Amino acid sequence: MFFAIVFMVSAISCTTPRNKYIKIEGYAQGGVYVVTLNLDGVDVRPEEIRDSVEAILQKIDFTLSGYNRNSLLSSFNHGDTIVPNGLFVDMYARAYDVYNETHGIVDAASAPLFDMWGFGFKSGDMPSDEDVRKVLAHSGMKRLCADIETGTPLAGADILLEGDVPPQLNYNAIAQGYSCDLVAEYLYSIGVKDMMVNIGEIFCDGFNPSGQPWTVGIDRPVDGNNEPGAQIQGIFRAPAGPHGIVTSGNYRKFYVRDGKKYAHTIDPRTGYPVSHGLLSATIVAPDAITADAYATYCMVVGLEEAKAFLASRGDMEGCLIYDDDGEFRTWCSEGFVLEDM
Repeated sequence: MFFAIVFMVSAISCTTPRNKYIKIEGYAQGGVYVVTLNLDGVDVRPEEIRDSVEAILQKIDFTLSGYNRNSLLSSFNHGDTIVPNGLFVDMYARAYDVYNETHGIVDAASAPLFDMWGFGFKSGDMPSDEDVRKVLAHSGMKRLCADIETGTPLAGADILLEGDVPPQLNYNAIAQGYSCDLVAEYLYSIGVKDMMVNIGEIFCDGFNPSGQPWTVGIDRPVDGNNEPGAQIQGIFRAPAGPHGIVTSGNYRKFYVRDGKKYAHTIDPRTGYPVSHGLLSATIVAPDAITADAYATYCMVVGLEEAKAFLASRGDMEGCLIYDDDGEFRTWCSEGFVLEDM
């Protein structure tokens, strides 16, 4: 694993102390992560902070990654009996809560559906309607018990409430947000007040090295725009306080068959990829796992339901970018201001 620490020293103003920012960079969860933080008032050495962040991300990979064949999650999905650690138990509990809160629209026990369509941990492509019906009947958190225990041997059959096919789990809809929150929790524990944690999804608090609110670029959801920041729809300035900021979209993971686009957002209620004009949803929430979950939620339900949902929630803001007869249109909730580049 490659990592680097970059030091940035910025005088915020003539009346404030000289703040010291560092940037920790490396590879995790199939991409690059960047953690920027202010060392002012922190007694922990930068190298120790780096090592602790790396340890957190490595533990997440060992526990929750479906792409790591040696992870606890991969072993569980393979049908092996595992001894779950606290991280495995916590993620399962959070996924169950998200399932209930979203009325089954964000469902971590739908891994076989994603695999079948080629967007999961296994190869797949264009299943038949009968295949979808069969897999759908054996998917879903509704079939599983709500609680599991740390340190108790666990196999799929041990958590089944109904059915005879053991569950398979896929946490992709919330894992990166959860990772951001865990890293932020550690940074808070050592006294960090100004931070941005970017692990594909974002958690931020405090101010950037210029003493201003953190800014986040919202990618333009053009099909094939695979490089974050290459094409920007606009800029969002994070409000004061802790926030998770997550974008979900259907412009990076998809394929086309017979002229029809099949995107990676699967509706776990039907078993099929969604087909509507909502191209991306950016959600701002009190933490990153919540923002991650509800960005996926919006992408499943589509534009009108997503607008109604955001208008009803005082604890979240959102930006929805959608297709209107070939033109990009943007809808933002009252507290979400999208600035032009």
